Amino acid sequence: MITRRSAATLLAGTALGAAFGLPGIAEAADKEIIIGINLPITGADAAGAKRMMNGALLGIQQANDANEIPGYKLKGLVLNDATATAGQYDPAQAATNARKFVSNPKVLAAIGPEMSGAAKAMAPILSEGDLTIITPSATNPDLTNPQFAAQYMPGGKPVFFRTVTTDAFQGPNMANFYAETLGVKDVYILDDSGAYGVGLADSFEAQCKAKGVKVLGRDRLDPTASDYTAVMTKIKSLSASSLYYGGVAGAGVKVVKESYAVVPNIKKGAGDGMYSPDVTTGAGFPAAEGWYVTNASPHMTEDPKVAAWISAYQSAFNQSPDDYAITSYDGVLVILAALKKVIAEGKAPTRDNVRAAVASSTVDTLQGTVSFDANGDIKQRVVSVFQIVHNPAYPLDDTIHQFKYIGVAPQS
Repeated sequence: MITRRSAATLLAGTALGAAFGLPGIAEAADKEIIIGINLPITGADAAGAKRMMNGALLGIQQANDANEIPGYKLKGLVLNDATATAGQYDPAQAATNARKFVSNPKVLAAIGPEMSGAAKAMAPILSEGDLTIITPSATNPDLTNPQFAAQYMPGGKPVFFRTVTTDAFQGPNMANFYAETLGVKDVYILDDSGAYGVGLADSFEAQCKAKGVKVLGRDRLDPTASDYTAVMTKIKSLSASSLYYGGVAGAGVKVVKESYAVVPNIKKGAGDGMYSPDVTTGAGFPAAEGWYVTNASPHMTEDPKVAAWISAYQSAFNQSPDDYAITSYDGVLVILAALKKVIAEGKAPTRDNVRAAVASSTVDTLQGTVSFDANGDIKQRVVSVFQIVHNPAYPLDDTIHQFKYIGVAPQS
């Protein structure tokens, strides 16, 4: 079992290249296991995606350093699912990457993707290939809903797992926060047309209505549009007291900038697609000041229990992690625990027995105990709320200091 204590231990002075498949510490191992990593590491969401990538790579590095899987060398294979045409994640590229993972027999499990739209493109391919993937951030409930099993799980067994909860909780819990904590009476809702943004906005809207918060209207934005002034002017004409945005930073940065220009004084909020340094660097201050955002996991980056891990991450990558760097790292811990279980049973690791071990696992990780229900969803349901508050003493991309933790959103 990989414990929180061992997870937070980094051997000082080890070259990162050794863990990523370059010559070095693990070259004596005669067997190689590849952990795929699929994230949009260029484009509108790159800053957040790179933090997740680094979290996963750190987990692989530490495992190699500590010889966690004796007789095997672990390697991370990073594929980018963003394209220049899309300017952000591209479902078609995500599908191509899934096929690359499946076609490589050394890839026994993967981390990613960041976005639910990418996950919907990848899941059927990975299912047919019996290849486990653990997402640190894709929250659309359809991906693990038995009602859609024929679409996303054609292979018949769950291969899509999460170290975060879903929008079935993130959207409604933020609606509860609007009603109970902020005390808003009405809201105008926007989404970015993507699978994640639409689903999140749907669940937020339904709970707002259940809580008696009047929904003044809703618009679907084109992420490639250069200007949202018309919709902001509409929101102003309705004298809306609050705005909610479901989506990622591609459209979200423009929403932040233009809402500040047109409706600067209303309350504004969003989901975890906006819990990202891409927002604070892309929109800047004062535009981003005051926005409330959620993430679909416990807030850990300011917890003293993970201080050693935070230090290790900062030393390795010269940047501060966010909570989804932790959920990405935790996904690697789950894969490592599965590999250890299979090997302890005297078996050679395969995609099928690794998948089965992940599905039945209970792993002590940085965020706490991670285990999954029958559909692949994490059993914890915590949704954390932050407010963007400028701290000029730290860089704009420092999520620990630019996103002020408010608390756990009220659960339904």
